[in-house]
Amino acid sequence: MSEKVKKPKANPGPLGLLGFGMTTILLNLHNAGITELSVVIVAMGFAVGGAAQIIAGIFEMKQGNTFGGTAFIAYGFFWWSLIFIWTNPVADSILAADELSMGFYLLLWGVFSLFMFIGTLKHNRITQIVFLSLTALFLLLAIADFSGVHVVKTIAGIVGIFCGASAIYSATGQVVNGEFGRTVMPLG
Repeated sequence: MSEKVKKPKANPGPLGLLGFGMTTILLNLHNAGITELSVVIVAMGFAVGGAAQIIAGIFEMKQGNTFGGTAFIAYGFFWWSLIFIWTNPVADSILAADELSMGFYLLLWGVFSLFMFIGTLKHNRITQIVFLSLTALFLLLAIADFSGVHVVKTIAGIVGIFCGASAIYSATGQVVNGEFGRTVMPLG
């Protein structure tokens, strides 16, 4: 009689983290003044920042991970909403975003990120770093829009590059550690 071997469930977290991290770096290269805002950022935001995170979030929810599911789905739709704001397909009937409305938009995402950071206090150190730097990023971007001080946006861009790189490290660490069955890349 053959015994069924239970295959472990795949971890959707690295997919979501890579989607988040790569897109965050790309956008914040623009915020830091290194690159222009182009279709490259829009496409990455739609496909990898949006779709990949939403898919990862759905799988996290299916596995019972409310934190991961909420984070990936929410931030995936953040990217889609940001693209909608940038492209404004309803320009004939709705005004384009101004700095004040963008400031409030980013502030709300900063508040959400702060509450998610509090949730990470039960997680590993790298997850805490990702969410703390993400909170700082959103709050700095909101301050930049409210104040119109360009240097704050540049600083936010640097924080965003760090945040994205932290997410990529976390994703890579989870994949590498999982493949080797031991800690190769410490996640704290």
